[in-house]
Amino acid sequence: MVLKTFGWSFAITALGLVAAVFYGGWQAFGVVAILSILEISLSFDNAVVNAGILKKMSAFWQKIFLTIGVLIAVFGMRLVFPVVIVAISAKIGPIEAVDLAVSDKEMYQQLVTDAHPSIAAFGGMFLLMIFLDFIFEDRDIKWLAWLERPLAKLGKVDMLSACIALIVLVITSMTFAANAHQHGGMHVDKGQTVLISGVLGLITYMVVGGLSGYFENKLEEEEEAEQEAEEEAKKTGKPVSAAVMAGKAAFFMFLYLEVLDASFSFDGVIGAFAITNDIVLMALGLGIGAMYVRSLTVYLVRQGTLDDYVYLEHGAHYAIGALAVILLVTIQYEINEVITGLVGVVLIGWSFWSSVRRNKRLELEGSTAEA
Repeated sequence: MVLKTFGWSFAITALGLVAAVFYGGWQAFGVVAILSILEISLSFDNAVVNAGILKKMSAFWQKIFLTIGVLIAVFGMRLVFPVVIVAISAKIGPIEAVDLAVSDKEMYQQLVTDAHPSIAAFGGMFLLMIFLDFIFEDRDIKWLAWLERPLAKLGKVDMLSACIALIVLVITSMTFAANAHQHGGMHVDKGQTVLISGVLGLITYMVVGGLSGYFENKLEEEEEAEQEAEEEAKKTGKPVSAAVMAGKAAFFMFLYLEVLDASFSFDGVIGAFAITNDIVLMALGLGIGAMYVRSLTVYLVRQGTLDDYVYLEHGAHYAIGALAVILLVTIQYEINEVITGLVGVVLIGWSFWSSVRRNKRLELEGSTAEA
């Protein structure tokens, strides 16, 4: 089971590490290994959330997610995204940005450093909205009931998540602008940059939310049509249309999953810049990590882990909330990526342990009731 699910990940790891040695020697090997571990630790929450959607898909579409989907994740978000950041911040073309990344790594690193406040504000606000929308939703299963119950009641207020996110953004941008002014006034405009980038992050989230809602509605429509087609097939003996409907539903689900998956890539990409400014090593390391995250997603689905450990999804979203706060703090202060990774691991580990305790309690109550 493990080899079947993680086989491609093991193969990509071997190829990536060998390529790193040929590219930059054993030092490059070490950097790629560290980036892989960083991506896995930062993206475990990604795997948990993805698994909640992927479990509704067939084995065929799970394979598509692991092949075509991983190309989108690795080459789109892990390779193209860093180049786009530099191109936008330096106001140069993408070809010039790639050339800069390869030929003048010091200048490339400086541009990335200058762009960090806007990257952190954009990614931080996007992830903050994911967290806020989760905790303000009323759920049957509550992990930290003392906190989640009152928050669910507050969540009945329309647009509360967006209001809180905007307040956080304004405070962040004003605080940063004030601190920049106190340090000689050299970067007074950074406050405005943070504000604009954060607003763009919010807009992107709302667009993604709209697309996700559209895909979910289409999926429901296709599922209803599929049921009708199956009933019709029983009468006419023509089951082809049902299969077509199932394919359409799965396709929309796949698109929905890719939109969500891309949104979780910011943290790994941003964290990678603190370790290396070499775009090739970054793509290799994050690519390996992304492959493991996707394999882990499929593993969680096939093992039924989310159904067995019901608080895992809660832990993953709390980790996303913590990551959002950390990203916003890094606009002004440097935070080690090890701390960022550990926060996520601790929260998910805690939710897993809570799930195990809940299962034991329910099992004990069940055996007591039988007796």
